[in-house]
Amino acid sequence: MAGMPCWGYLLSVSKMLSRRKRVPAGSEGSSLRRCLSTVDLVALGVGSTLGAGVYVLAGEVAKTSSGPSIFLSFLIAAVVSALAGLCYAEFGARVPLAGSAYLYSYVTVGELWAFIAGWNLLLSYVIGTASVARAWSATFDQLLGKKMGRFLGAHTAMSSVGLAEHPDAFAAGLVVLLAGLLAFGVEESTMVNKAFTALNVLVLLFVTVSGFIKGDLSNWKLREDDLPRVAAYEAGNQSMADNMTSAFGVGGFMPYGFTGTLAGASTCFYAFVGFDCIATTGEEVRDPQRSIPMGIILSLLICFLAYFGVSAALTLMMPYYLLDTMSPLPAAFEYVGWSSAKHAVAVGSLCALMTSLLGSMFPMPRILYAMARDGLLFKPLAKVSRRQCPVVATLVSGGVAALLALLFDLKALVDTMSIGTLLAYSLVAGCVLLLRYQPGASAQDTPAGKVLAVQLWWDHLVRPPLHPTSCSSTAVAWALTAVAALVCAVSWMSIAGLPCLRAGDAWCIAALALPLLGILVAALLVWRQPQSPERASFMVPCLPFLPLLSITINSILMARLSAAAWLRYLLWMAIGFLIYFGYGIWHSAESRRPEGAAPREPPGSTAREVAPEPCGTAWCPSAPGQ
Repeated sequence: MAGMPCWGYLLSVSKMLSRRKRVPAGSEGSSLRRCLSTVDLVALGVGSTLGAGVYVLAGEVAKTSSGPSIFLSFLIAAVVSALAGLCYAEFGARVPLAGSAYLYSYVTVGELWAFIAGWNLLLSYVIGTASVARAWSATFDQLLGKKMGRFLGAHTAMSSVGLAEHPDAFAAGLVVLLAGLLAFGVEESTMVNKAFTALNVLVLLFVTVSGFIKGDLSNWKLREDDLPRVAAYEAGNQSMADNMTSAFGVGGFMPYGFTGTLAGASTCFYAFVGFDCIATTGEEVRDPQRSIPMGIILSLLICFLAYFGVSAALTLMMPYYLLDTMSPLPAAFEYVGWSSAKHAVAVGSLCALMTSLLGSMFPMPRILYAMARDGLLFKPLAKVSRRQCPVVATLVSGGVAALLALLFDLKALVDTMSIGTLLAYSLVAGCVLLLRYQPGASAQDTPAGKVLAVQLWWDHLVRPPLHPTSCSSTAVAWALTAVAALVCAVSWMSIAGLPCLRAGDAWCIAALALPLLGILVAALLVWRQPQSPERASFMVPCLPFLPLLSITINSILMARLSAAAWLRYLLWMAIGFLIYFGYGIWHSAESRRPEGAAPREPPGSTAREVAPEPCGTAWCPSAPGQ
């Protein structure tokens, strides 16, 4: 009996880790000002997503991976990003509060996963803010002839590992300035964002129209024997040209084959990261159930059209193998005799960096505010100004980002940021599945007699109930857990076993096919279960296949990142767990809420806690994390 108190303590901690947030109906309990429109959200999403990458990425991917088919790479990447975007859109319609993936995880799978999601988002936003600020500083310095860099390098050089070559005071000052603007008020900052986003879109429209006017369709129809002649012209040596031919593929629309187009799509995927900042504005939008889904979908559509236009124009203006990977647009305009257009490109690039910086800084304090309000981070971070803005969270997050931009070399940290973003996308996709198959508060299981658990799962696959029950919901949770494990196996096999797969070894193909078959079986099990009758203004179509496809693709992309990025990520998570288990778990607002005193839930939310119900005399196995 001495072990009983220990088991009781473990059970108590388990309940604390899995407690879920109950959210107030409508705008009750919100301290922030609802003043944003759908146009504000679209401008915020486009500004955050359509950063300086559009001025650089298209040239790099077209030359090395996709060739003229780069716009197909962007199309594939846009479709994959839309899978995550649809999941965010549904949650934005159901839970109109600040917090994005953090909040969605909290009301669906519990407190520990919510903290992991929020801590991941903070990692992504703080590194994103600092790296974009340094890019803005470098671009501006290049327009000045690199005078700032030379001066700071001569007088304030740093040689420590992990630090930048010299402090970037301009980047740090820019972050502090924008943090002050954001702390002043949300309306003022969104007005500035709209102005810069409009300028950026106008410049990209000019680039697209110019490219189609000056472009030549023959650049999409190059033959393989065209490549050596151009290479010879560039190298001045025919034998070298013959050796360089293979580096440019075989010519035509897909010079590197369809695999090259897919490889380009995996790079282009990161060009669409940023739309999720819209989901953090849930408490500042006038009509969140309508505006958030519309803002996410429209911003992704506008960004795709911009990437499509720029990449098509670029490859029409000059052959793909002549593109400059560092500054493709100025080089392309010079190639067609419009060298003066490079000034418009420089203005557009600075505007894009400014909106991208605002897009990274805007959601960061709102995640901090939401976590502090719930007690998982320190309470002073939840302080709101008289203008109904999270002022302390804004200034603290801006200060940390400014310090990073001032001192650190951020190139190595960008991959770590990608892990946090992709994991948040996967969590939201999984939460949508759990939400849609959750039973109502009054749901009862149909008596089934005394049956084995295996027989119970088989019955749910062959003869699922007409309405969601606690047992059908538990079946979905276990199926999702199995999918997570199988997806990890597929991701590892697709990276570690790639040489073996290319060689066509049977055991490698079987090792990849079996987990994929398991994912398909789990998807069919989920598909057979009844969905909740509750409706929202926007709902993800084709459940459960779209969210599961999103989780699989996100996992494969995460597996492609370096081991060093994963080590840095694990260090960040270790710091987060120290804060959570040392402070957050004991100060959580949910732990202090009396039983039965929870606020009314909004329609379609998953905030209700449903106890497992007996199936006749056989109890359903508890879902993972419950």
